[in-house]
Amino acid sequence: MDMNEIKEIFFQECEEQLAELESGLLKLNDGDRDPETVNAVFRAVHSIKGGAGAFGLDDLVAFAHVFETTLDCVRSNKLEPTQDVLKVMLKSADVLADLVAASRDGGSVDGSRTRGLVKELEALAHGEVPAPSHEAPKPAAKAAPVAAKVEPPKPTDESGFQPVPFTFDDFGSDEEPPIEGSTYEISFKPRRELYSKGNEAALLLRDLSRIGEMSINCDTGSLPALDKLDPEDSYFGWTISLKTTKSEDDIRSVFEFAEWDCDLEVKLSEAETSDEELPMVPVPFDLSALDDAPVMEDAMDDTTAQDAAAAVAAAETASSVAQAAGAAARAAKKDTAAAAAAAAQNNAAAAAAAAGQTIRVDLDRVDRLINLVGELVINQAMLSQSVIENDATGTSAVNMGLDELQQLTREIQDSVMAIRAQPVKPVFQRMSRIVREVADMVGKSIRLVTEGENTEVDKTVIDKLAEPLTHMIRNAVDHGIETPEKREAAGKDPEGTIKLTAKHRSGRILIELADDGAGINRERVKQKAIDNDLIAVDANLSDEEIDNLIFAPGFSTADKISDISGRGVGMDVVKRSIQALGGRINISSRPGLGSTFTMSLPLTLAVLDGMVVTVAGQTLVVPLTAIVETLQPEASAIHSFGANQRLISIRNSFCPLVDVGRILNFRSTQANPVEGVALLVESEGGGQRALMVDAIQGQRQVVIKSLEANYTHVPGIAAATILGDGRVALILDVDAVVSASRGQSLRAEMSLAATG
Repeated sequence: MDMNEIKEIFFQECEEQLAELESGLLKLNDGDRDPETVNAVFRAVHSIKGGAGAFGLDDLVAFAHVFETTLDCVRSNKLEPTQDVLKVMLKSADVLADLVAASRDGGSVDGSRTRGLVKELEALAHGEVPAPSHEAPKPAAKAAPVAAKVEPPKPTDESGFQPVPFTFDDFGSDEEPPIEGSTYEISFKPRRELYSKGNEAALLLRDLSRIGEMSINCDTGSLPALDKLDPEDSYFGWTISLKTTKSEDDIRSVFEFAEWDCDLEVKLSEAETSDEELPMVPVPFDLSALDDAPVMEDAMDDTTAQDAAAAVAAAETASSVAQAAGAAARAAKKDTAAAAAAAAQNNAAAAAAAAGQTIRVDLDRVDRLINLVGELVINQAMLSQSVIENDATGTSAVNMGLDELQQLTREIQDSVMAIRAQPVKPVFQRMSRIVREVADMVGKSIRLVTEGENTEVDKTVIDKLAEPLTHMIRNAVDHGIETPEKREAAGKDPEGTIKLTAKHRSGRILIELADDGAGINRERVKQKAIDNDLIAVDANLSDEEIDNLIFAPGFSTADKISDISGRGVGMDVVKRSIQALGGRINISSRPGLGSTFTMSLPLTLAVLDGMVVTVAGQTLVVPLTAIVETLQPEASAIHSFGANQRLISIRNSFCPLVDVGRILNFRSTQANPVEGVALLVESEGGGQRALMVDAIQGQRQVVIKSLEANYTHVPGIAAATILGDGRVALILDVDAVVSASRGQSLRAEMSLAATG
């Protein structure tokens, strides 16, 4: 693996660390004071800094170092993570993400912004806590500097070492040292590269002190005369005795990003393996003949065989045979060889599980696999159709084999689709930054609350969801939430709230964006639409129709053009983007209380289960998730309503009957309902409707083929598919058909798409 590949892996891991960082900071902002949350945030920045140092990304290292130092003050309880402190840290997380992106893709980051945040972080690290946002800034008393206490130098012994009473009280270690465990001897000598990459020996030693009871000696033998001192070089070394219950791997993990730039040796204390303190442990085999262990095992008794298995397992998981022997010796000290075997086996199992949890795969490979599986489904359907047509009985061995093939194909398809399923958490976390930035620009105080972040959806949907959500978030911050003064005058909390939720419902994903702002000013919206010639002056519109005017191209209620709004581009793009994903968006608003935007999207853009129906000689597929039940209408259940509307009676309730062929202009006159089949469907925002079709051919899983990518947008049609007999069938857009039945013309929708 070359350096570029390693660097790419580093940037991929940076994305995970940045997500962990923002998630932890948001938890702290919501009042979470769990020490593990603080540690997770610190580790994220520390990991980014360590990796960046290995690749010489100086700007990233420098900023991460300052950020890490401030977070360490929080971790050691020197700095209280108040709302104002976390506001600075959230901005710093944004800049850190920008620096990572600039290092990966090229480009630069605003230097003045970075320098300003560095000053704020340094001030926080020195105890200058910012005043609450509604008060003038007032410096606080400075905290004691973060440094180790070192007594005046004492005469060195012949070895060049001098004992230094190195304490870590000022570092705020909040863990009690373990009173039992093993003692390790650690030799640690930094090189100058360690300091040039932003690491600090004192912080590493402090972290080491957290995992056990530590005594330390500082070697100053390499320290030159003052006139020969190089401030960028490294002269000190340390020998450490650490008593801990942790393993050697845990000790080495402290030096994870510094091990390349220092001389490090970790070994068990001689006292741990002394013949005077430990009983003799018989070695059940010749260490030079590990490969012959199975042959030797036959000659051993049961106890010896168990000991051999324990030693082999320990040797496989330890970094050396000596470490394996040390592990066996410690087990013998507790007089239980069985415990040693169990511990070694558990360690091996844990290591294997940790190593095999995930695998990175190029997304293009997954896409190609999904396309191939889709073609496999189509070919399987064609083969089944051909066999069915030539086997009237349906009992041949070929037919039975095809049924098994169909089951296997479905399982393969479900498994492949599960690979692409990802939680919406990355997109939701990105919105948090947008809320902060836009709120600062317009002088508002707004908090984003998210729910259902782990709801999974196809990655293609996630990728295309970011842009419409960004538009909607910016719109909610700029237009939805009032200024703090107006909110206080209305008896509201000065801090506004935007809630972003995701959940599964009937094979689709629902994403809701709700704010507690002023709601939609319908009078103003209608007047703006009249001024822009979008509607007639005497137009009689319902509240819902007025609300939907904000999706019209060129519509904006902003009084002046700004970086955020006013150009009439935004919500119409949102609607087209959602429709392109096969989804729908609805608005619900209450003046003075806020607005809620609900987006309904398919879980995947690759396959769906559908009901194949016939309408006026055309073959259509109705998504199965939209169908509640199927009915055979009787004449007594059909009722006329108005000039040309009809209702169907279903269990003592009435439901509008929609002729699909008439809506799609497949026929000019309405069909007789008694001669067809009614599909009771439920759409987002439109309630239940009974769609009338001529006949049902059957239920099938179909592969979705985009019309927009291969042809053009067709009103009332969501996509297309290929059936088993080779015919192309259109997939019905149930929401569009229901909307058309309520008076919204499909032709109007087609005009809207054309203007976009």
